[in-house]
Amino acid sequence: MSSCLTITTAGPIARVTLNRPEVRNAFNETLIEELAAAFIELGQRADLRVIVLAAEGKAFCAGADLNWMKAMAGYSWDENHADATRLADMLWAIYSCPVPVIARVQGDVYAGGVGLVACADIAVAVDAAGFCLSEAKLGLMPATIAPYVVRALGEQASRRYFVTAERFTADEARRLGLVQEVVTADALDAKVDDLAAAICANGPAATRACKRLVKDVAGREITPALRDDTARRIADIRASAEGRDGVQSFLTKGKPAWLNG
Repeated sequence: MSSCLTITTAGPIARVTLNRPEVRNAFNETLIEELAAAFIELGQRADLRVIVLAAEGKAFCAGADLNWMKAMAGYSWDENHADATRLADMLWAIYSCPVPVIARVQGDVYAGGVGLVACADIAVAVDAAGFCLSEAKLGLMPATIAPYVVRALGEQASRRYFVTAERFTADEARRLGLVQEVVTADALDAKVDDLAAAICANGPAATRACKRLVKDVAGREITPALRDDTARRIADIRASAEGRDGVQSFLTKGKPAWLNG
């Protein structure tokens, strides 16, 4: 137990839970530091197959903590830059984590919290959850989360919700691509568990390679260099012990080693 997070592990699945329900799991310096450290450490563990990012209380994450914002009001430009860099580094730690990340969104998501959802590989939200990129209401902008949110929402929807700061529903978040599944509150854990089980049924190295492949290929021009890179990747994994075992098990209707452990 940390001061802002609860981190638990059950077999190949880790759960990182925001544990500041009294302030709607809002960011402060400590939470940012602990989230970055947690995802860096968990990402280095070869035994993990899935990380679930969850939260306690009614809200998933309300963005910046009011006391933290009060402190920032007196910061110099250099202090603001250093502070924002820590937030940017935390988001990158989640986005670049080699282990697949599922966001379990049990409540409302505001401002920087939308960035957390966008950094996950899969997001499951309850149907009552609301989303809001509220920074412009405060005379600010969602700068550090923008690289991830724009990728998830798309450019046109980001233009709208960045400048209007409108609240939008979980169904709209799914339609736009920020969220992949919307369920009732009583079905949330079952859906997250089903997705985690689906990931754990696949080759461990292949799953990490697939996650990396999407990040490396997305948005790139299909050049000869990219085509050669993808050919090299499939050759590497076909020739690997896991790849050979997986294909042979499929052909013989057996179980690969990662399911026999």
